[in-house]
Formats: sequence, structure tokens, C-alpha cells
Amino acid sequence: MNNDLLQKTVSAPAALRLRLGFLGVGWIGRNRMEAMVNSSKAEARYIVDPVNELALTAKKLAPKARVLRNLKELLDKTDVGGIVIATPSALHAEETIMALQAGKAVFCQKPLGRNKKEVMRVIEAARKADRLLGVDLSYRFLNGIKKMKEIVSSNGIGHVYAADLVFHNAYGPDKEWFYNPQLSGGGCVMDLGIHLIDLALWMLDYPQVEHITSRLFAKGRAFKDTDNCVEDYATARIDLESDTTLNLSCSWRQSAGRDAVIEASFYGTEGGLSLKNLNGTFYDFKSERYRWTAHETLSEPPEDWGPKAALNWIEKMSQSTKYDSEIEQIIKVSEVIDRIYGRNNM
Repeated sequence: MNNDLLQKTVSAPAALRLRLGFLGVGWIGRNRMEAMVNSSKAEARYIVDPVNELALTAKKLAPKARVLRNLKELLDKTDVGGIVIATPSALHAEETIMALQAGKAVFCQKPLGRNKKEVMRVIEAARKADRLLGVDLSYRFLNGIKKMKEIVSSNGIGHVYAADLVFHNAYGPDKEWFYNPQLSGGGCVMDLGIHLIDLALWMLDYPQVEHITSRLFAKGRAFKDTDNCVEDYATARIDLESDTTLNLSCSWRQSAGRDAVIEASFYGTEGGLSLKNLNGTFYDFKSERYRWTAHETLSEPPEDWGPKAALNWIEKMSQSTKYDSEIEQIIKVSEVIDRIYGRNNM
């Protein structure tokens, strides 16, 4: 890796943008790429996707970018300082490790790994390479969530003793690999619940987890064999050492009367807070603060929050490409998911 070039990229004026490579440009990868290239701090140098049509579609967003054949070709390029990964979940850990070992900063779609063991391997690689690592857990960047976090941190609703976390999706993934636990790492908990688990633990400053009970369903029947089946409905109770209980429920293809039901409600001794999606959408959210029977609106749409995690990574990278230990918080999220799946020893 040409470290002089990397340092020049990081410390250069705004006219010289961060130079990035994009690995995987399906819908989500292309969306994040568009947000990054439209920012004032990044440009797409290279694009890699096994589906050439997707690569060419993404190239329309950055006509000067070159389409490469594979990750190896991308990692051999010395004129990029960061790689943005949006490939199937089974590839995330190994591809991220390869990029980090090549001296690149990385922004990866969730999940970073299919289990805690994979996540820890990736984070250790980032630490050894001393490179910035980010993951696309974007819900915590909602304006309403940030306001809720400020209220909780200032003891504005007293001791938070419970939270209800809900993510029901009327649809399911359209790629077959999502339904293979060896490739996806799990079903709706790994796909949807991960966002709310991350959000809740972050909101509460990552207290230790005391006990977890869960029940997983596939097509209406409970099961425990998570090595051979993925859940389309899950419920979990997560008891924290801070005398707080998180109640999680999430699902695919749920008959919810709308596209989605997404809620995160926090109950404190001096009030409450909630985030709820509006009219069944995946994008429009309203957050409120409650004091007994009174309520106060904290935030309402419109808000373009989806790419904010990616843009936050860009902002950090523009300051430094060095390792940021904040990423280690995701280990606790992956541990909770493992325990929901009964994978306590992974």
C-alpha cells in the first residue's frame, strides 16, 4: 500500500476527494455509492460486481470510475484508500479482512459477520492493520433517535427499565442466500432485529447482558435447529444487568396490514420515548417524548437518513484512516444475536 498517497488523500483540500472502490453495487450498494459520490469528500475510482449489468448501472453515477473483474484487482490498486462492501453476508468477513490487510479503510454492510467469532476476527484485523472500519447500522443516525439518546443520557426520563423493539416486514428477502443459514447467519433477527438491538444497546451505553430467552418460528412452527433453518418470526427477552428488559419481536412476510411496523419505545421512571414509522413506510419516522398522558414531538419527516452511517464513515476517513475502537461495540451486538440463536459457544 502506498501510505504516502493514502496520507495525501486524507489531508488533501476539498478539491481532491477521498478515492474509493465499491465492491457490490446492487440496490443498497448503489444507494450508498450515490450518497458518497454526491458528497464533497469522496469519489468512486473502481467498481466490482459479478453481475456486469449492475456494475455498468452503477458506473452511470460515476462515469470516470473503472469496472474491475474481482476484489483482488481492486485491492491491487494503490490509488484508493477505502473500500465499500455491499455483497452477500457470507462474504462480508473475509472480504473485509482482505481489504484491511491490504491497507484499506472499509465500510461494510451489516452484518459484519455471521456470528461473534467472525466479527471478532474482522475487528482484530482492523486493529492490526490500524485502519478505519465502519458498518452500515444506520437507524441510530435518525434525528429522532439522536434526540432520544440525548434525553436518556441526561437522565431525562429517569431510569430506563424496559424497551419494546419491533420490526415486522410484510415482505421477505428476494435472494435465495438469505434463507440458507450457512450463508446468511440467520433470518429476520440477523436481517432486521440487528438494527434494533444495536440501537437499544447504544441508547443505553452497552450495559452487560444478564440473560436472554428467545423463540424462533419458521412458517408458524417453533424450531431450534438454527444450523439448517432460518426464522421468519422471532421474539426475544433480553435482560440487562442495569435492571432493564428489552423485548424484541421481528418478522418477514408478516400480515401487518401495511408494508412495515417499526417501533422502538423506551420506558423510564420519569417518562417515555418512542420512535415509530409512519403509514407503514420504511423511511418516514416520528419520534415522541411522553410524560404521563402528555406527549411532545421530537422529530418528523422528511429526513434523508439512510446513507448517514456511510457519510459518517466518510467524514471520519477525511480526518484519519486509523483504527477507531468505537467499532468494538458491535461485538456486543453480535453476542446478543448469537445467544438469541442459541449459539452461546461460538
